[in-house]
Amino acid sequence: MTWFGGSNNGFAFEIFSVSHFVMISLLFLGSLGIFLQREKMKGQRWRQVEVGIAISLIVMEVGYHLWMFTNGIWNASFSLPLELCSLSLILTVILLLTKNKYVYEILLFTALLGATQALLTPLLHHDFPHFRYFHFFYTHLMMIWVAFYFTWAKGYKPSILSVIRLFFYLNVLMPLVMLINKLVSGNYMFLSHKPTTASLLDFLGPYPWYILSLEGLLIILSLIVWLIFRGKKEKNTN
Repeated sequence: MTWFGGSNNGFAFEIFSVSHFVMISLLFLGSLGIFLQREKMKGQRWRQVEVGIAISLIVMEVGYHLWMFTNGIWNASFSLPLELCSLSLILTVILLLTKNKYVYEILLFTALLGATQALLTPLLHHDFPHFRYFHFFYTHLMMIWVAFYFTWAKGYKPSILSVIRLFFYLNVLMPLVMLINKLVSGNYMFLSHKPTTASLLDFLGPYPWYILSLEGLLIILSLIVWLIFRGKKEKNTN
């Protein structure tokens, strides 16, 4: 079936096409819906929804890897879950299942800064109604919506320590990913070179300086996210 095939014949994705704008619109409408319905999402009955979404994300990700295996395109150079959004997906599942505050702190930043950018400038080759199209947008939307859900409905808030933990987490992870990139000739987290499609990295200088620029930008944007979503107590004490 072509909607599950490895070729993108008839399904070539184009940035800012109708199918792309539909998903961008869905991102804003879904986020607005979570904010407006946040009081109704505070009951214990939502626990089943949380677990259900976690299972659906696992099924989608397993299905994605099976699709790559089936079509002979799985490759260690780009198929390992080492991209920032892949790690965010793992964090999303863990947060939904455990409700761990520290996991939330990392996910809030990686989802809003990473998954949002990925949705606006997707590195995607298959368009609607291909399976990969649904996998990409469903998983990325859920990363963001789950972060918003735990912020607005569950009352989780980042602290200034959250920014420090994020910076530490990513800088511990970075050399490991760089090593794996060398071993498998990969470009995970774009630490080997810039993506071939348009992205924010195009404005941050040549390799390897854009990595340092990205670190500085990460600190600035993380502080902005913290200022927006921090708790009332932190606001009152500053």
